Amino acid sequence: MPSRHLLPGYRIAVVGSGAVGCYYGGRLADRGRDVHFLMRSDLEHVKKKGLRVKSHHGDFFLPKVQAHGTTEEIGPCDLVLITLKATGNEALLKLLPPLMKEDTMLLTLQNGMGSDEFLARHFGAERVLGGLCFVCINRTAPGEIHHMAQGNISIGEFTGFPQPRTHEIATDFKRCGVPCRVVDNLQQERWKKLCWNIPFNGLSIAAGGIDTQAILADPGLEAVVRGLMREVIDISARLGCPLPASLEEVHMKATLTMGPYKPSSLIDFLAGREVEVDAIWAEPLARAQAAGVDVPRLEMLTHLIRSQVEQRRRGAQTDQ
Repeated sequence: MPSRHLLPGYRIAVVGSGAVGCYYGGRLADRGRDVHFLMRSDLEHVKKKGLRVKSHHGDFFLPKVQAHGTTEEIGPCDLVLITLKATGNEALLKLLPPLMKEDTMLLTLQNGMGSDEFLARHFGAERVLGGLCFVCINRTAPGEIHHMAQGNISIGEFTGFPQPRTHEIATDFKRCGVPCRVVDNLQQERWKKLCWNIPFNGLSIAAGGIDTQAILADPGLEAVVRGLMREVIDISARLGCPLPASLEEVHMKATLTMGPYKPSSLIDFLAGREVEVDAIWAEPLARAQAAGVDVPRLEMLTHLIRSQVEQRRRGAQTDQ
């Protein structure tokens, strides 16, 4: 796909307008970008009352939001931000075509592994960019987002090294108040985030519904966190995406600043929603096993989370 200069008038769609989509899309819209949000549960509320974001980087309110119930209403766009849970990727096969034209770019800000490949397989690898959001953020009520810590994004190209468009998008995010950097190796960056997501999202569920502060307050759980991080670092190195050993301490120190933060997977679990088991734990485990990496902690954690999710499902069926 040829690169072209899109800024500042490009048309943007946000598919998956939960906490992440509303926050980053909201930042862009707040600075005058042409952003269209695909919404479901919050649609009527946001149309009538707008979108409110409480952020440690500065609160803002969008009284008029371009919110839509279908992608057909939005129409073709230059850039699509994909922020729905990876469990809903099959829905993209119907959601994305109305948004696409010859040079539409797809930027997935989803967790875990596999979404880049899914988009490339169905819509063309040349369209696909990936982004990693390092952010503590929750949806607290309809049309209300609470941004508690961090907020930076790292973006890269699925097909290889950055292109002019990669830098253009990153620059515009920065203009809109979102710290954003371009990375040379998207897969390496995904492993970097998994080094945090695998232990903290996983143990928050497996240890009985506890937040990050409680995990680190328990010496035994802290040791498990560190062991899982080392396994992720081992996997990434075997797969040609080496991470520094110092990343363990970087993540631990950053987590201490978050306070009693509930990871997104825990929030989904407690709310009875689907948990991204495949993207965050099962797919990395499969890649580790295929590469011959011994990861007993990751294998056990994946089993425990699947078991918890299955028990919850059975309990929900019993209550009906």
